Amino acid sequence: MATTNVERAPTKPHRPRAIALLNSLGRAAARVGLEPSLAPDDLIAAARRRTGKSDLGPHAERLREPLARLTGSIEAEARLHPLGRAIVRGQLVRNLACRLEVEALLERHPEILEIPLDRVIVIAGLQRTGTTLLHRQLGAMPGARAVVSWYGLWPLRVPGARRGDPRRRIAAARTAERGVRYLAPQFFAIHPVEHDAPEEDVLLLDHSFMSQAPEATMHVPSYAAWLEKQDHRPAYAHLATLMRILLWQRPGTHWVLKTPNHLEFLDTLLDVLPGARVVQTHRDPRRTTASFCSMVAHGRGIFSDHVDLHDVGRHWMSKIGHVVRAAMASRERLPADRFLDVSYYDLVANPLAELECIHDFAGLPFGDAEREASKRESLRQPQHKYGRHAYSLSDFGLGEADVERELAAYRALYAVPIEEDVDR
Repeated sequence: MATTNVERAPTKPHRPRAIALLNSLGRAAARVGLEPSLAPDDLIAAARRRTGKSDLGPHAERLREPLARLTGSIEAEARLHPLGRAIVRGQLVRNLACRLEVEALLERHPEILEIPLDRVIVIAGLQRTGTTLLHRQLGAMPGARAVVSWYGLWPLRVPGARRGDPRRRIAAARTAERGVRYLAPQFFAIHPVEHDAPEEDVLLLDHSFMSQAPEATMHVPSYAAWLEKQDHRPAYAHLATLMRILLWQRPGTHWVLKTPNHLEFLDTLLDVLPGARVVQTHRDPRRTTASFCSMVAHGRGIFSDHVDLHDVGRHWMSKIGHVVRAAMASRERLPADRFLDVSYYDLVANPLAELECIHDFAGLPFGDAEREASKRESLRQPQHKYGRHAYSLSDFGLGEADVERELAAYRALYAVPIEEDVDR
């Protein structure tokens, strides 16, 4: 695929003519009361009709509050266009349907909950610090399990499909990938969302409606503020359940997880997954903040016609500072041998050495088979496969002083160097 430069953060989201027409029809339908409902009871009812099941499990009532907080924030603040609203509604119903299917599966196979999660590598760096590169490399190793997009979207066997036959799940994920390409063709140069590649396990946290994903794809500040103050153990406990279900379907020697969401909740993560070892990646936050804000802006443009770049900058500069402080505080409390720090610059300069170091840290072998797997993955994912990503702090009303004010302590603690030519 030929590489092309990606425009800087969009002042007006990309909108194909067919999508603009669908949105016009959707707005007309909304004016006569035909807008799809986001009311929690209606979403739960839709999931029950879809599955023919009714039991959301012993913590069903606990699930309702985050769902209600999220949908209330979407209704009041997100300004979704009709197609964006339909996509979000579909995601919420799908996640509720999966919860129903999980409860039914565990009733038939309670032994799933006894599957050990002894070895888990957790990549928990800030956004745009090389986490995707590292995730895909580690996920390609022999015996590794990572949340590949097609079963992250639906972790269970599709009703009616034969065990071991994932073709319908793969086809659905491929359709979703094509949809993202159509709606936001430039997004893949920022973060490739490929149906058959490892994706963030935030996809599984979304099943509890408690993750950073909504604030990365929509303007939902009240939900984001509420989320920071909650106990995330239920969401992480359900994540562990889904990991066990995936191992039950296809065993592996170890898990490789990855999402910046984990940085905010390291205590909870390691309480729920006591066998986990955390790899924290580091890169100049002036570079990563600009890059991530650009990613958020392009992502929000999929769902809404209203993307305020300066609001993106304000929200995520504050959020990143909060996450970093939470992670630093957790690491002061937790045993140092549970963590390994990896420099983005070392990872790019000598990836094999970093991969070997991580495997040693996690108590896993690293030999010829692992080196060959790394080589194959590098050929599969060359740099700038989908184009080059351009971004600037100034696009989001931010400057270098804003980043240093929020993250000076982080930079000093981990000796993160300053990259030249941050705005590019």
